[in-house]
Amino acid sequence: MTFASLDDIRAFCRDLPPGDERFGEAAMTRQRVLTKPPGSLGRLEALAIWLARWQRRERPRLDRAVIAVFAGNHGVAARGVSAYPAAVTAQMVANFEAGGAAINQLAGLAGAELRVVPIELDRPTRDFTTAPAMTAEEFLAAVAIGYRTVPEDCDLLAVGEMGIANTTAAATLCAALLGGGPERWVGRGTGVDDDGLARKRAVIEAALALHRDRLGDPLAVAAALSGRELAAILGAVLAARRHRIPVLLDGFVATAAILPLARLEAAMTAHCRAAHVSAESGHRALLHELGLDPLLDLEMRLGEASGAATALLLLRAAVACHNGMATFAEAGVSDAQG
Repeated sequence: MTFASLDDIRAFCRDLPPGDERFGEAAMTRQRVLTKPPGSLGRLEALAIWLARWQRRERPRLDRAVIAVFAGNHGVAARGVSAYPAAVTAQMVANFEAGGAAINQLAGLAGAELRVVPIELDRPTRDFTTAPAMTAEEFLAAVAIGYRTVPEDCDLLAVGEMGIANTTAAATLCAALLGGGPERWVGRGTGVDDDGLARKRAVIEAALALHRDRLGDPLAVAAALSGRELAAILGAVLAARRHRIPVLLDGFVATAAILPLARLEAAMTAHCRAAHVSAESGHRALLHELGLDPLLDLEMRLGEASGAATALLLLRAAVACHNGMATFAEAGVSDAQG
């Protein structure tokens, strides 16, 4: 599928492919007869049922889990909103490719295929305090990159990002689409000091004022105020929905990336789960707005899909119990009815 215009994305969101409740019900029925008190594995049971619904299998599997990390550079970084220079984006991509980052270790431990996708790092988006970060055409090009990154046959997709200044973009998206101003959404990102925090807030105020005429259109907001890596995450989540692939969202930036879709259609998040709640200010409030209950709360704020990769271990636990446990009849164990 290609999105030739923003209207194509809007049309897709009006006619979303659903999960298959038949398989969700079958998985729920299996959970009831496994050798344990009903509900005693808590959210692990719910996760297995969620996977079954979207994979359309009574017994879900995680034979091919893909972690996609998208990287992009932001013109607004020149405003001093990050503790690190923009050159770090490309340097960290090189570190990913060399296997030296946290995500490399976590992806290997979780048995996942890691795809690192840098997007025009030598051409940052425009400073969105003076102009739209991207034209509609540039936004759609990044969406297409994300869409093409997702294999149709994967069992699970996890999405993450790398991009100096992208917490500023994420906070600006949230302020534009959910209100509350920068005070509600701005955090310290890579570790800015108080002066840096004040600069981030001022940058967001300026961006909201400049683009106030766009604020009623979530996709126009995404083009004007986000970045290429956020647009690619949006595209990857659209591809996953098209192919009914369940998705683990990483932290604040990855969650903010799909906020424009959720503002178009609340059901857009049904195939997604929040891997964790980030220590980055604003993420907990954003998850609440989207009705997403995080799987983990480990005070992580690294990005690069590290929280999603860690949560994948929980999904493997859920699948192992769901598929491997014996039923009461198979084990010769009396159930609650004797």
